[in-house]
Amino acid sequence: MVVQVIKDPMGTKGARLITQISIPSRYLVFLPGTSHVGVSQKVESEAERQRLKEIVTRLAPEFESGGYIIRTVADGVSEEAIRNDMLFLQKLWNTIQLRVKEVKPPALIHDDLQIVMRTMRDLGNSDIEKIRIDSRETYDKVKKFSNKFIAHLAGRIEHYPGERPLFDLYGIEDEIHKALERKVQLKSGGYLIIDQTEAMTTIDVNTGAFVGHRNLEETIFKTNLEASQAIVRQLRLRNLGGIIIIDFIDMTDVEHRRQVIRALEKNLERDSAKSQISEVSALGLVEMTRKRTRESLEHVLCQTCPTCNGRGSLMSAETVCYEIFREIMREARQFDAQKLLVLASQTVVDMLVDEESTSLAELEEFIAKPIKLQVETEYTQEQFDVVLM
Repeated sequence: MVVQVIKDPMGTKGARLITQISIPSRYLVFLPGTSHVGVSQKVESEAERQRLKEIVTRLAPEFESGGYIIRTVADGVSEEAIRNDMLFLQKLWNTIQLRVKEVKPPALIHDDLQIVMRTMRDLGNSDIEKIRIDSRETYDKVKKFSNKFIAHLAGRIEHYPGERPLFDLYGIEDEIHKALERKVQLKSGGYLIIDQTEAMTTIDVNTGAFVGHRNLEETIFKTNLEASQAIVRQLRLRNLGGIIIIDFIDMTDVEHRRQVIRALEKNLERDSAKSQISEVSALGLVEMTRKRTRESLEHVLCQTCPTCNGRGSLMSAETVCYEIFREIMREARQFDAQKLLVLASQTVVDMLVDEESTSLAELEEFIAKPIKLQVETEYTQEQFDVVLM
């Protein structure tokens, strides 16, 4: 059985597979085994939708049977460009079919383009002024790919020979670090708090240092308007998907609420990922979903903290001390030992010999056994052992 991965594994969830194969190219998505011809909903002009559909329907009989979905970037392209895309897809599908017959399952039959080519195919549009590449080898590959499939962008691709890294030149490193932070500053002085969990992402909007010039309601409205633009940018930068809950600052004016939601919808129109927004709920929350096919930026670039295991917090040294006291009581009652040795982190041992020294002495007297302390430098603050001696 031939299956296609349409969603990468995320966290504890495995990859999502389908048997209905779809193969994307620059302007089209090929659907083997069907005869359907569809047009992306983002192509707004009805005349253009009809033109594109007629072209594909007319050209389809020249190739092996299959359906097509016309992508948004095909808006305004020539018939020749669409024909070239169909020819490319047909050759690719023939190669895949040969591979199916040759390999012994389970096996990888076809992999998508490399990330650089995929970026050019999916994100390259006429709005781009310049594409700079610092690797001569990658530049040659991209140039060749563009000449063949994205000719209108080929003249905008440049090789960057400078010594200063491109990421430093355009401040990309700083933007990556900002995109991984929980707090996002707004120009007005307000800020966003973004918390990502496996179930959903929550975004909280706060006025912060922004006090406005008129009244509180106007201040809140302006902060929420600015936040709606910043939120969409962060969704794209961080590649956040799934269920997203936005807690805008409460607005009493119904018209202000409507304008904030409209601003959010307008900013989302430029997002390539499909999304849906609900109205403001009774609790003042905006619920939305954004299509998620790959891991978020945080999951790609980061790993779970080995100290707190992703909780984001640790038990205090005082709490660990009380856990140690209870463990000593259990050990002393169950086993007969001459003395007990406590292995713990430096912070916990310092608290045991300082703030909790009285409690430790009273415990020694109660169990009638000496208690020794030893620092284990490799232990986290929550780790400890009680050893019978």
